[in-house]
Amino acid sequence: MLHRPCKFANIEDDPKSAGVATFVLQEEFDRYTGYWWCPTAEPTVGGGKVLRILYEENDESEVEIIHVTSPMLETRRTDSFRYPKTGTANPKVTFKLSEISIAADGGILDVVDKELVQPFEVLFEGVEYIARAGWTVEGKYAWAIFLDRSQMRLQIALLPPALFIPVEDDAMDRQQLIDAVPDSVTPLIIYEETTDIWINIHDIFHVFPQTQEDVIEFIFASECKTGFRHLYKITTLLKESRYKRSCGGLPGPNDFLCPIKEELAITSGEWEVLGRHGSNIRVDEAKKMVYFEGTKNSPLEHHLYVVSYESPGEVKRLTDRGFSHSCCVSQNCDMVVCKFSNQKNPHQVSLYKLSGPEDDPTHRSKEFWANILDSAGPLPDYIPPEIFSFESSSGFVLYGMIYKPHNLQPGKKYPAVLFIYGGPQVQLVNNRFKGVKYFRLNTLASLGYVVVVIDNRGSCHRGLKFEGAFKYKMGQIEISDQVEGLQYLASRYEFIDLDRVGIHGWSYGGYLSLVALLQKPDIFKVAVAGAPVTLWLFYDTGYTERYMGHPDQNDQGYYLGSVAMQANKFPSEPNRLLLLHGFLDENVHFAHSSILLSFLVRAGKPYDLQIYPQERHSIRVPESGEHYELHLLYYLQENLGSRMAVLKAVQ
Repeated sequence: MLHRPCKFANIEDDPKSAGVATFVLQEEFDRYTGYWWCPTAEPTVGGGKVLRILYEENDESEVEIIHVTSPMLETRRTDSFRYPKTGTANPKVTFKLSEISIAADGGILDVVDKELVQPFEVLFEGVEYIARAGWTVEGKYAWAIFLDRSQMRLQIALLPPALFIPVEDDAMDRQQLIDAVPDSVTPLIIYEETTDIWINIHDIFHVFPQTQEDVIEFIFASECKTGFRHLYKITTLLKESRYKRSCGGLPGPNDFLCPIKEELAITSGEWEVLGRHGSNIRVDEAKKMVYFEGTKNSPLEHHLYVVSYESPGEVKRLTDRGFSHSCCVSQNCDMVVCKFSNQKNPHQVSLYKLSGPEDDPTHRSKEFWANILDSAGPLPDYIPPEIFSFESSSGFVLYGMIYKPHNLQPGKKYPAVLFIYGGPQVQLVNNRFKGVKYFRLNTLASLGYVVVVIDNRGSCHRGLKFEGAFKYKMGQIEISDQVEGLQYLASRYEFIDLDRVGIHGWSYGGYLSLVALLQKPDIFKVAVAGAPVTLWLFYDTGYTERYMGHPDQNDQGYYLGSVAMQANKFPSEPNRLLLLHGFLDENVHFAHSSILLSFLVRAGKPYDLQIYPQERHSIRVPESGEHYELHLLYYLQENLGSRMAVLKAVQ
């Protein structure tokens, strides 16, 4: 949730864009490009060739324009961008194709822009998002992964270049071009899946070279079949559509759907193959093996594995236990770069050579080759957290981390701070080094705080049922998991003072900090909420509707999940709520804090507010970061702990 939206020179007069991903696709689907080069060139007479670029075109004329004005007098300006709020119109999307004719000497002879033979919404009824796109290795087909608006149906489509015709303004010429396209040229839906939770988009899609004209084989990862993301080798028959364009009428919803001949599970079990946040697979077609990252050994550690995709059997782990890894296998599958760390040791990056029998993945191994970055080893004055787990009343085992106060004194009670994110697609508790991004947690522990981090239901890498527990009800279950974890720790450690508990988070964590104070004011004395969502109707379509559904179908869920609508439930005592927000926040707009403050004032509820005039959703200016860290410490010390400890630390 950190990417700036696309901006245009005159956004009101020119709502169209081409070749770029719109805000929601970048922000909520991790797609950052809108054009895809065909990997092969078509030769022409005379030694020339034709290059092709598939690109998306977006029409945002029905999408609301948001204006964000900088309050700084010396740099006063207004940024305007299109932002589709939940329940409102998304950009209208379509595919186009550019064909560039190149002469034998490399000069450009001609460029022809092409459009689909029928409108996108006719060919792909119900498709709202183009989640991914690309080309098959031979360049015979472009491919695209589509989602409907509810994000509960996914389709993979093949698009032959012949499906595109030159863009023509003259209606008669256009009709002649349409008539020239044979009925046999249609999109081909080679895979479809549905779920009653939601579909998490990932980057795992590998298409094999075609060996038969009417068959295509590919590896895809799915959570929908078992509830855990696993790899499948799928063989689909490319069957000609029943729909005949020349006969008139519109295609039916299943007219382009091709039959699946075989679906082979490559991996299985109650763990998941990683496919988000940069994780992908590497397929060794010569040895019939696939390398992937997963959580087979522990949900707290990421490892590199290899397995045969031709005759799946035992999955072989290639990385060492006791660390969490992020790996990149070379294109030839003979080398691998591993970045790894654990709670005690900062990141190290090493290069390894992959070796072993060519036909047996269970005997594959890695051989150390070189260090790229040595680990700094345990840092002075840094005490890593301890990982704990407990079985919650929901039936799930929940994981957490506890930073114990440094120099614990027997019989003394210490205030606690719950550091929280708690939203989807994020896992805070794992066996990775936490001393860089979350060094403030160690600082708080050194100042005499118990710092607790818990991954509640809704966080990732635990399967779709675990993640989907708050479907339609964001904000209604997360805090109960957090409180259970806090009470579990208090039953084990007498030094935790449950009368002095604070909570802090940013973005979704800021939202849950507000929820915690609203729902459990008897437990949480102080909440420090950074850039919080306060009204789900103000947030974007792609994220909000995935988890909460369309607002027209979930009015109660939107109300109960929006803290601004329940401002009267906040405590009436002062010094219990601190709001932090960047004034230029392009993601969770400052309007979220503004509307909450309006309702708090109306309800006569006290609050403290810290605005960062030059900041967006994440704090980037060093001076702002320093101010935020110190202000957080002072606020907690003022209202939970002793001011003397922080004064001593600052000096």
